[in-house]
Amino acid sequence: MKKLCLLVCMTLGFTGSAIAEGNPEAGKAKSAVCAACHGMDGNSMIPMNPKIAGQHADYLVKQLKEFKLASQTGGAEGRNNAVMNGMAAPLSEQDMEDLAAYFASQDAIPGETPENYVEAGQALYRGGDGERGIPSCSACHGPDGSGMGLAGFPDISGQHPEYIATQLKAFRSGDRANDMNGMMRDIATKLTDEDIDILSNYLAGLH
Repeated sequence: MKKLCLLVCMTLGFTGSAIAEGNPEAGKAKSAVCAACHGMDGNSMIPMNPKIAGQHADYLVKQLKEFKLASQTGGAEGRNNAVMNGMAAPLSEQDMEDLAAYFASQDAIPGETPENYVEAGQALYRGGDGERGIPSCSACHGPDGSGMGLAGFPDISGQHPEYIATQLKAFRSGDRANDMNGMMRDIATKLTDEDIDILSNYLAGLH
């Protein structure tokens, strides 16, 4: 998996990744409608809604495009979400780029890892589980969870445990299928509920 992530990074680096080039000030002006769920600066206070402050701009653009695609295809394509489909439907590509630039420019507020999750979370996140074919999460998301923007791997540090758990279970069930080359679906199918609980709580304080 680590070699695959490095190969993806190298490939994107040489071929050129579509990086969002939005206007943060314009994005701020357009972000009022996002605040109810994600907070004015992207630091959501609602555990089921992700913190998007400091997230890689190109990743945010990708998600918005896929929410819009889902709205256009009745959920057959893209990333299907009852709320976000409707929010993304009227957005132009420039709107998406501006919003992404704004939220990417904001500082994320870190969370905390409960003490009883630190040891097990660190072991699974950094080392994976070779016997079960679970790769190290840090291979793609980095030792501090900040991800790799050019390669399309999101920043997952400091994220709400409830949101992380929901997404991992969605990848595991196949309800979410917009991951690159099915990488997250393949990994998530090997995770138990206990693994997901450990990782989601560990990531809350990782930064």
